[in-house]
Amino acid sequence: MDQVAPGELVPGADRFGPTRQSPPVAQVFRGDQLVGYAYLNSQYVNADGYSSKPIHVLVGLDTAGTIVGVKLVAHSEPIVLIGIPEKRVVDYLAVFVGYNPLKAAAEGTGPPRVDLVSGATVTVLVMGESVTRSAVRVARLLGLDGGGTAPAAAAARVLDPEAGTVAGWRQLLEEGAVKHLSLTVGDVNRRFAEAGDPAAVRRPQAGAPDDPFIDLYVALVSQPAIGRSLLGESEYASMLGMLAPGQQAILVAGDGIYSFKGSGYVRGGIFDRIELIQGAETIRFRDQLHRRVGSIAAADAPSLQEIGIFIVPEGSEFDPAQPWRLQLLVQRATGALSKAFVSFDLPYSIPARYTRAAAPPPEAGAATAPAARDAAEAPSGSGLAATDAGAFLEEDTDPLWKRMWRSKVAAIAMLGVMLVALTLVFFFQDALVRREKLFDRIRLAYLVTTLFWLGWVAQAQLSVVNVLTFTTSLRSGFNWSSFLIDPLIFILWCSVAVALLFWGRGAFCGWLCPFGALQELTNRVARALKVPQLKIPWGVHQRLWPIKYIIFLGLFGVSLGSLAFAEQLAEVEPFKTAIVLRFMREWWFVLFAVALIVAGLFVERFFCRYLCPLGAALAIPGRLRMFDWLKRYRECGNPCMRCFKECPVEAIHPEGHINPNECISCLHCQVLYHSDTKCPVKIQRRLKRERREATGRSIPLAVMPAGGEQSAAT
Repeated sequence: MDQVAPGELVPGADRFGPTRQSPPVAQVFRGDQLVGYAYLNSQYVNADGYSSKPIHVLVGLDTAGTIVGVKLVAHSEPIVLIGIPEKRVVDYLAVFVGYNPLKAAAEGTGPPRVDLVSGATVTVLVMGESVTRSAVRVARLLGLDGGGTAPAAAAARVLDPEAGTVAGWRQLLEEGAVKHLSLTVGDVNRRFAEAGDPAAVRRPQAGAPDDPFIDLYVALVSQPAIGRSLLGESEYASMLGMLAPGQQAILVAGDGIYSFKGSGYVRGGIFDRIELIQGAETIRFRDQLHRRVGSIAAADAPSLQEIGIFIVPEGSEFDPAQPWRLQLLVQRATGALSKAFVSFDLPYSIPARYTRAAAPPPEAGAATAPAARDAAEAPSGSGLAATDAGAFLEEDTDPLWKRMWRSKVAAIAMLGVMLVALTLVFFFQDALVRREKLFDRIRLAYLVTTLFWLGWVAQAQLSVVNVLTFTTSLRSGFNWSSFLIDPLIFILWCSVAVALLFWGRGAFCGWLCPFGALQELTNRVARALKVPQLKIPWGVHQRLWPIKYIIFLGLFGVSLGSLAFAEQLAEVEPFKTAIVLRFMREWWFVLFAVALIVAGLFVERFFCRYLCPLGAALAIPGRLRMFDWLKRYRECGNPCMRCFKECPVEAIHPEGHINPNECISCLHCQVLYHSDTKCPVKIQRRLKRERREATGRSIPLAVMPAGGEQSAAT
């Protein structure tokens, strides 16, 4: 409160009154007259922005609950700190002044539609959403009237979990359990023309007016009959494992040239193209509460390009039995760094047959003990009702990370099998590498599993962002729940930590990295097609491999100041494009990833060798490994150079020394070590052995006449 004058939040005010602790609100006065209230948005709703840190905004309400002032007081958004003038963000917030969330809810309207700030879309969306959502909570907690008399409420209804049966796609569409929005190229171009932005009009969407732009479908899949119909029993059961009691989930599916998901979000980030709006409540979805779905299970369902389950965050004031709408944000580039935006609404109201009349409300005086205590402690004139204070308390439910682990039991078991199999490969490597063809088939099968299941299906691709997040959390307050939210990533990191002590970074880089597997498998195809392989001269190679360490140290240094900006720079990793998003991304990201893969067709694992910051991050602690499992001969490097010439990543020096920082534990050198047809040392030993055997071989003696002497032939 010391950063702002009272009049900036409530016009005409000259002083702040006492500040409450529950709820945290400061009274604002003009002389002795109470003229409003001030509060901090981040104390009521999740206000985490692109940086994963809260955007703090002070908000002023008048005594009717109207927003009369906003003040941005603190944030860690990299896009605003570096390149987007903060004034543009402040101007965006000013549009919400004059908005009354209680009145909007009574009238069935949502928050005001405003022009977004190009280049800072996620940041301003979070700011606007947190201001409006927190305003309605504070207004209700304080018992404000919204500036008028609310209309009579309709008879309350709730979801009926017993209603309905499994139905086909067509029936669900006809009865309204699934809602559909179809937009053509012409629809979108007309909307941009109506918005009046000349720059957007000059860059129309390519295609004929009747060409499909997006077909968007939405359904409430937390209602059991609808959920089982659309997801099938297995997927529906997995979704339930992600839900807390009373928590809701919606299915959003789309097809066409426009993605409703977009691709600018990071793991744990925000989807900036869709939002759920109900009355004054605006709900935006985050990646941690999102689950990809392969296909719709309902009979006769179309094949759709994008399907996802989105969990309504806990603490949201969302009533699934009441009408709501999904808002689609369509963006269009108007310049190198500028965009224009328009929105389209897809209204949804669950059919009445899936609901039932709500139970009558409890009698007055049946408030919970904590709520009654808060009401009793409220100062006079606060307007805080006992029932509202009780609503402010959080429910005691299982944390999200526990529900995520329960929902991925099968995937966890599969990953466990992979880790056990890899451990056996390393412990019994001597026996395996002696059988070259068998070992090659085992390695090929493992890499295929890593790429297709671990990468593209399970989405368990480790990233240098995980390393930066971990080191940042050690400095700013470690929280296990943040890392337990994704069980596969957590288990992989634990296994990598153990493997670093035994084998160095090679266990992950050579076997468990999906992008590494993609590079090696595509290089195998290239060699089978006789694509020439380039051998980087040793002197050049020595000067190139330190680049990845420079990249990692640069990212680490940036993360000390801004983790979010470091995450943006970490796009030097093509993992997100090629593995997490399966190349469904903006063309420049796809071009970069494809270019690295193409380079790997000629230089095996080009990215791993010279650019991968994650490999560099793992190589540093990998120096602490306790064992040296790779066997060498005295003759390696002098005079024999075969391992040096054949190492897939040139981790073997000309003198025969293996550089553990660069080794990916592919075990090719061990195959050569035990091969008596490829390794010169083993070949010489085999030839000597064969000569000894030939020399010592017994030849039958000739039988001489009686009285003669035996003669032996040499």
